[in-house]
Amino acid sequence: MSTPDRPVVRLRPDIVALVAYRQGKPAADDAFKLSSNENPFDPIPEVLAAISASSVNRYPDAAGLELRTRIGERFGVGVGQVHLGAGSVSILSQLIQAAASVGDEVLYSWRSFEAYPGLVAVAGATSVQVANTADGRHDLSAMAAAVTDRTRVVIVCSPNNPTGSMVTADEFGSFMAAVPSDILVVLDEAYAEFVTDDSAVDGQRLTGRYPNLVVLRTFSKAYGLAGLRIGYAVGPESVLDAARSTSIPLSVTEQAQRAALVSFDHEEVLLERVSRLAVLRDQVWQALTDQGWSVPKPHGNFVWLQTGPVTERAAEIFAEHGIVARALGSDGLRVSIGEAQSVDKLLKAAADVVRLLPVAVVQPG
Repeated sequence: MSTPDRPVVRLRPDIVALVAYRQGKPAADDAFKLSSNENPFDPIPEVLAAISASSVNRYPDAAGLELRTRIGERFGVGVGQVHLGAGSVSILSQLIQAAASVGDEVLYSWRSFEAYPGLVAVAGATSVQVANTADGRHDLSAMAAAVTDRTRVVIVCSPNNPTGSMVTADEFGSFMAAVPSDILVVLDEAYAEFVTDDSAVDGQRLTGRYPNLVVLRTFSKAYGLAGLRIGYAVGPESVLDAARSTSIPLSVTEQAQRAALVSFDHEEVLLERVSRLAVLRDQVWQALTDQGWSVPKPHGNFVWLQTGPVTERAAEIFAEHGIVARALGSDGLRVSIGEAQSVDKLLKAAADVVRLLPVAVVQPG
């Protein structure tokens, strides 16, 4: 007789052993869900109209030609140098599968986006994780030193999820000069629109500079289309052709494509919302710092609380205050910047963690 712990069919042991990606926990009616880095604003009317006008009984444009053309014009590249996916994470999966297999290595900073290890394992490759610096930043020098003849892909996440730290343009330039040009480098910029520091790396300014660089962006965060699942990549056409070969056909819906186009049309309104979230983020960061927390300077739409071994209890305290945060192992809590009304609860919860679990407040390293 089979049991849930032992599949009756033969599966890859490394896949069975994986911890599947889990979405942020939902929130009760009187609580705020700050566990999924979602945009708290409702869709603009024009996006809703575009979704309603899209046909659901017909297949979407598999090539996404209109949207790819629009993105290409923005980045100054041809349509062949733009690729669409059901969220930028799906494109990252395609790129890893196109470049790495059994015996190959995929290199990235850790802690970073929690989906990375699973994507690498699915491709059959090996993860090489390079520790973040004490303040939650990528150690790009150590990452460059960790490149071997087995390295096929390097992922740089800026702003980094979950620590919120960014990579500067100068740091990234030095890193690219140190990495062999036949190794694929993926710059994951899911939160690029939230960055207000002029020294940050900006993938849009790197177009055509490196033959081994692919830039990932998404409509999920700044543009508030998380539920429609649409992201894009800009990079060398030959690399993106390989990604297209690994993709699931017709996975980007017509509704998503229409909504993305309309979002570009009304970008001023949407980015004004982003600016408001960035201001609120900085205010929350300052308040947490005043409480005694050592919080990395955030550049996305979230803050990172290094709660270490008391992370589970800290998450419970936040939940008791009506804040659903994202607990990541025994490392810390990621708390999204959501509705303005959530801030008081967030700060009261954080203050209680400091008072009840003082070990959670990590002093500057």
